[in-house]
Amino acid sequence: MSGKIVNNVFRASGVIAATPGGLDWSTAVVTGSTLSASAGKGYFINTTSNACTVTLPSSAEIGDQIVFVDYARTWSTNNLIIDSNGNNFQGSDDTYTVDYSTAGQSLNIVYSDSTKGWLPVSDDAVADVPVIPPTQKAIFGFGYVDALTGVTNLVNSSGVVASDVSAVGTAKRSPAATGYGGDKAIFVYGVDADGANNSSNLVSNSGVVASNVTGVGTSRAYAEGASYGGDKGIIAYGEDNLRLNNLVTNVGVVGADITGVGTVRGRHAAAEYGVGLAIFAFGYNGSNISISNLVNTSGVVSADVSGIGTARRTLAAAGYGGDKAVFGYGYSGSTVSLKNLVSNTGIVAADVSGVGTARTYLAAASYGGDKEIFGFGTNASAARTGVTNLVNSSGVIASDVSAVGTGREQIKAAGFSTSA
Repeated sequence: MSGKIVNNVFRASGVIAATPGGLDWSTAVVTGSTLSASAGKGYFINTTSNACTVTLPSSAEIGDQIVFVDYARTWSTNNLIIDSNGNNFQGSDDTYTVDYSTAGQSLNIVYSDSTKGWLPVSDDAVADVPVIPPTQKAIFGFGYVDALTGVTNLVNSSGVVASDVSAVGTAKRSPAATGYGGDKAIFVYGVDADGANNSSNLVSNSGVVASNVTGVGTSRAYAEGASYGGDKGIIAYGEDNLRLNNLVTNVGVVGADITGVGTVRGRHAAAEYGVGLAIFAFGYNGSNISISNLVNTSGVVSADVSGIGTARRTLAAAGYGGDKAVFGYGYSGSTVSLKNLVSNTGIVAADVSGVGTARTYLAAASYGGDKEIFGFGTNASAARTGVTNLVNSSGVIASDVSAVGTGREQIKAAGFSTSA
């Protein structure tokens, strides 16, 4: 036999177990689209750029062992494909397709006999996936009072809103905001005294807003942003019938325009949900609309999903519960207090009558690891308010908390910091 026999580490009769010394690990990471595997070896398979078809030995002997490991956690995008090369695999002949498609997976196979052929000793799905710690704090910023403003308000990990912090960036209204890098945030686009702009302001992991950076992409207002992919952000849509998106890297660099998909609109809302996914929903394109567009972990926006609740605009959304989201409030022809929960698979639930002051032109952000906060906006009497409403880890919106910061509208918010 071509594999290595090692000591019986279990010290039990009839049990032979592999140890790390029992395999010869290939020192080169496999990046090609094909691999001819040898018994007694271990391979790190990197499918970042392409799927990899592995051809197993045609002349296998009982006890031959081979191990494959998802080097870059990309098997869910580009699969590992097994060609058993004339032998059976788990009792099926080699005309069957054998794909492994779980990110972070490892596959340990041993040859048994001609009946069952190659059998997985283990093909774990790696439940304990390394993830970036959740967002603990939030920041509300910019907007309109009786004039444009650049004032910000920090939110601690308990959901307490701090008093106003004087503006650093250029005063503007209706920017977009998103987290990036796992613990930082960015405000981008919006309308300043000269009209729509494409400037951005980075927010450090201690909540300090940086001065303006001349941005990229089409200047616009009423775009929205959300985190995706664990440490990146996406800005999408906007007024003037724009169907554009811009990706934000994990170091806060805003990418060039990408022609998007879905119904053009502005005054919508966006949030992260699931694991590294995002959703854009509702909005206005001449009339209020009720659609959503999901975003995958690579930042690709999907086609419209229609009929997701009361059509409305100028609402807000953020993640809660670690993997879900909630859209709340807005304007449907009147100012409303509604919410729509979003499952961890991106399904938007029916309307639920909300709690707290009905308002529009508000903002929302995640905080405290698994909670959310709605804040500010314009109430049904067209008065600007600074009231906030906390959302617990089950998606329940609490009653109003009296304003701390200056009441304003067309404000935005984002989470930052992984430290409580």
